[in-house]
Amino acid sequence: MTTPTPITIRLPSKYTSSSSTTPPTTTTTPFTPPPLTFLHRTWTVTHSTLRMWRSARNVRITYGPLPPLTSSSSSASAPRDRVSDLVEYESLSGNGKLKRIAGVDTATFAGGDTSVWDWRGSGLLFFVGSHWEVLGWGERELDDAVVERWVVTWFAPTVFTAEGLDIYSDRREGASEGLVEEVLKALGRVTEGKGRLGEMVVKDMREVAVQLPWKET
Repeated sequence: MTTPTPITIRLPSKYTSSSSTTPPTTTTTPFTPPPLTFLHRTWTVTHSTLRMWRSARNVRITYGPLPPLTSSSSSASAPRDRVSDLVEYESLSGNGKLKRIAGVDTATFAGGDTSVWDWRGSGLLFFVGSHWEVLGWGERELDDAVVERWVVTWFAPTVFTAEGLDIYSDRREGASEGLVEEVLKALGRVTEGKGRLGEMVVKDMREVAVQLPWKET
């Protein structure tokens, strides 16, 4: 079993700069955006500050490959990465109906920055947009030699949802207990004294219900 990589979390750009035109930074360990292929998988949302997930279970987000977005105004402009974005979840009430929200994420910045994204809904939600950022990511080898991948994301408020934070794991059953504890401690350290962001970690972060097997249709 390899030595675990330390958990590194950065602040959202909203809390580090008055400008939205520059990528967010960290004053501690330099942050490296995740490889695009690292995001290309289905993630279980194991913890979240979003209130709507308190009445849901088996919340998962699947990011899939899409061709990059190229500028029509200048052939010299660097393309921006894109991924398909499918959110699926089951209601805790009634018969636990499976619900889906589809959209497309486009990298906010060109040049391969895969940590800052702008979401646009598909279908009837084409008019809805949002902004989200990867605050931390990595992988751990568990005792049984299985690799567990994790991501922490921050999302800006929209007309439908408040500003919030999510923790993802690529395990269907959710993140391992030890990893969640480390991530929450790192989040607490970096967000302490940051106003509403720190309050979300302390007061609003909740475990999202997971009940296997997932409903697939």
